[in-house]
Order: sequence, then C-alpha cells, then structure tokens
Amino acid sequence: MAMIRFENVTKRYRGTRRPALSGVDFEVDPGEFVFLVGASGSGKSTCLRLILREEVPSAGRVAVLGRDLRSLANRKVPYFRRHIGSVFQDFRLLPSKTVYQNVAFSLQVIGSSRGFIQQAVPEALALVGLDGKEKRMPHELSGGEQQRVAIARAIVNRPKILLADEPTGNLDPATSVGIMQLLTRINAGGTTVVMATHEAGFVDQMQRRVIELQDGEMVRDETGGGYGDTSNIPRLAPEAVRGAAAAAALTAVQEVHRQTTAMPVIEPETAPANDAGTDRQDAERAESPEAAPATASEPASATAAAAGDRPGADEPATVGPRTSQIPLPEVEVAELGVADRLGLSDDDDEEVGPTS
Repeated sequence: MAMIRFENVTKRYRGTRRPALSGVDFEVDPGEFVFLVGASGSGKSTCLRLILREEVPSAGRVAVLGRDLRSLANRKVPYFRRHIGSVFQDFRLLPSKTVYQNVAFSLQVIGSSRGFIQQAVPEALALVGLDGKEKRMPHELSGGEQQRVAIARAIVNRPKILLADEPTGNLDPATSVGIMQLLTRINAGGTTVVMATHEAGFVDQMQRRVIELQDGEMVRDETGGGYGDTSNIPRLAPEAVRGAAAAAALTAVQEVHRQTTAMPVIEPETAPANDAGTDRQDAERAESPEAAPATASEPASATAAAAGDRPGADEPATVGPRTSQIPLPEVEVAELGVADRLGLSDDDDEEVGPTS
C-alpha cells in the first residue's frame, strides 16, 4: 500500500487565476526518500500542506496512510497527524521552553504518558546529536542545533512519514550537510521522507527519487535523478570593480608591467672558441671610445651590429645582458567606464557621479 497517493489533484486558492496544482499524480511507497523540486511558486509547499491535511484539494483525491483526506472529519485531523512529523525552514520552536520541553511538548499534547516521554525524548535528542543539551534554551543554540531540536520534536512520536519543507534554507552549507545526513539516517530507520528543497547540490549528490513541479504541473518523476534545470537558481558571482578601485587597480598593474619591461633578463654567456683572441678583442674595445656598453634603453641587436663591423666579428663573442621586451597595450582609465566618476573625462561639463 502506498504511503501517499495523489490522484489527478488540482488545488486553487481563492483570489488567484492560476491553480497552485493542476492534475498532479504520484505515489510514494513506504521507506522512500523523495525530493520535491521546482522554482518558488511551483506547488511544492502546497503538496506538503495537502499531505498534512492543512488544505483539501479542489479536485482529485489525496490519500495518506490509506485514508482519503477529503472525507476525514476535522475532529480526527489531530489524531491523523500523530503519524506524520513535519520540519520547517523557520524551526518554530517555543522560545520560553528548554530543548527537552520543546520535544516533550509534542508528546504531551497527544496525551502520552510521563514514562513514555521520559524515555522517548532523550532517545530523540541523542539521535539528532543533542544529548547533554536538554536544559538549553532555543536562543542559546546555533541555527543548526535549533533545526535538530525541530527534527527531534518531529520524530519523537516515531511517525511513519516525515515532511521537510526547505529544512536547510536558513543554514550555512556545512550545517546543512549535517542536517541532510540526519534525515538520511532517519530514512534508513524506515521512515518515509518527503522533502521540498531548492538545494540542487544535495539532490544531485544523493540521487534519490525526484518529483519536479513547474507552475503547478508535475513535469518529471525520476528515480535516482538530479535537480534538473538550475538556470533559475541565483548564483553569487563577483561583480566588476568600478569607480576609484578600478582606477587604482589599473594604475598598479601598468606600473608593475613598466617595471618588468625595464628589468634586464640575463642570458647565459656563450663560451668563445679562442679565449686568448677574445680577451685581446675585449681589451681593444675597452680602449675604443666607440665601444660604449649598451644601455637598457638600447636594443641588444644594435650592439651586435656594431661589433659585426669590426675585424674578427665572425668569431664567437661574449653575449652581454639583453632586455626582453614585453608588449603592453596602453589602456586608458576611461575605458573602464570610471572616468566621469573620477573627474578624468575630457569633457569638463559632464556631471561627475558618485564613485562605487
């Protein structure tokens, strides 16, 4: 028997032209881990609310644990929800109660015995890695720890189904990994998990069943699938440097290049065939006023050409320092679009805007 079944489900909210869900069909079997994915407004949260019986379908049928929720009397809804745990993005902890009291409260409202509460609460806290923090208040915990309290509260009654609506949405990446590992362990214990998420990385890595919604319609039901189209997921990319920072960066880069081109690159000397002849030639060149050493501003080829006019230039000679020129295109600061902001424009009449 399927744990959850949607049969041609359509859900319309009052005052909206487009239905939140339109003709959705799927089944979730016992022990499955299912991701509900899609852009914001695609219908993921509506599916979870229908499973919890917070909403009823406008058309079609939703059956959970073998019960048609549309025919379920309102007075029986609290008893039905005892078999379903739910975790939300915003934790929803009671700020005036301790960790232990928050978890125990969900058992107290359904009339569990004191003995069962004293046994079940420590077990749930140990499972989520919070043993030893029973007396802490929610404000004394990190975001990840608060979410673990919420998960402990959701599973303390040992539900058959766990619904998670963006459980890592308010957490940093490292903490989110721990929460996903925890949900995986809970699923391995036999609990069916249905999770709505935007976290494409987790969906791609875990390779579980993926149900994708788009504008209220189910467009994919894939076993062992990934997140799918990630074009709508915002990416954090560094912006181009503008204003004074751009001008300073360009000036620094050009100065480094100018210093680089002015530095001589020393190449290995070539051993002459006749050391004595070379020494004599060097002495003659030293006495000649025309044999001034080449400077960094003179090309090495000019020195070599002058040597070639003298007798014995065809003999091997010592190769002196030579400068390796690095071509650098001159870039005007105005090309970066910051001239007007810095007052560098040729047109003095243009308005100078603020720098970034």
